[in-house]
Amino acid sequence: MTLSSMDDYPVHQVAEVIRHPGTSDRNFYDRYYFNCHGSDPSLPWLIVGFGVYPNLGVTDCFAVLRHGGDHRVFRASRALGAERSDLSVGPFRIEIEEGLERLRLVLDDDNVGMSFDLTFTGISPATLEARHFQRRLDRVFIDTMRFVQTGSWSGALTVADESFDVTPDTWRGNRDRSWGVRPVGEPEPPGRAVTETHGSFFWIYAVIACRDHSIVVLLQETSTGERVVDETQRIWHDRDRPAEWLGRVEHTITFRPGTREPIAATLVFTRPGGAVTTVECVPQLANFLGFGTGYGLEQDWRHGMWQGELEVQNSHTLVDDLDDTMKLFCPIDHLTEFTISDGDSIERARGLFEFAVIGPHEQYGFTDFIDVAD
Repeated sequence: MTLSSMDDYPVHQVAEVIRHPGTSDRNFYDRYYFNCHGSDPSLPWLIVGFGVYPNLGVTDCFAVLRHGGDHRVFRASRALGAERSDLSVGPFRIEIEEGLERLRLVLDDDNVGMSFDLTFTGISPATLEARHFQRRLDRVFIDTMRFVQTGSWSGALTVADESFDVTPDTWRGNRDRSWGVRPVGEPEPPGRAVTETHGSFFWIYAVIACRDHSIVVLLQETSTGERVVDETQRIWHDRDRPAEWLGRVEHTITFRPGTREPIAATLVFTRPGGAVTTVECVPQLANFLGFGTGYGLEQDWRHGMWQGELEVQNSHTLVDDLDDTMKLFCPIDHLTEFTISDGDSIERARGLFEFAVIGPHEQYGFTDFIDVAD
């Protein structure tokens, strides 16, 4: 066993040093996610992630940026040491300036096509979401906790030779922190699972930043519409006001013909007393999160995969050149305009609409993994 500086804090949960989680499951992970956007879709749409995989001995990170027709990716991986408080990989680092309130993200100019020095400041309180749990062939496949927070950004962002002054009045976004068990690292031998029909994955994760509150939707369905996880919350910016459950959500998605990409969506929340909230969603700019970041299908780079003591890479691709078939198997993060109708009140807002429908789904008429909308 090896001690780290974190072991001097009274935060232990099991009879182990901090670097050892309470489970030896290879798929245990601990991750940050951030997104940052300006006041209109002509500005860069940046997504950043950082993950730690204690039982694989790896930590890695990525930044993926959509600007106009460009898709830029920075990614880096290193061997995980004993010092869990070291939130850096190569030229990238996270600094926690005030827990649950303010964090700084820095990507130094290291010939990776982008750089930034950005500070996220929470507007809404960091709020726990529903626990996400799923088994496959009796084995725990997903068992995670996550919290979400909307906020503003300040600092500087450079893309190629173009610089942007990021100010909190117009640059917003959300972040989440998740930890637990989910598939990471090199693919495992499938064993008996190779004889089973691969499960479908329908996913909506929306984070809507309104004037005095945020609305968060967390939804996963099977092909028949059975809910794996289902939560809708109104999170007030007032720290003293508790989050409010908005009721069961129903969805109607309009797809771009020949794809599974949404061009519009309607979310309807109904509470037991009959009160209804309707959210109209119009995606403005897609960030193809599954390409190059570890979320996708590339065999050479997945979250937690061993890349050596230190590996730093970058890529620049035109969005039009991204593989259309691969898009059918990846989540896509959309910068989205929302119109919220709640009784007599109507409000317009912006935020994240993360969406994926992978495999068959009865409601939308997909019968196979490569079906697309008419």
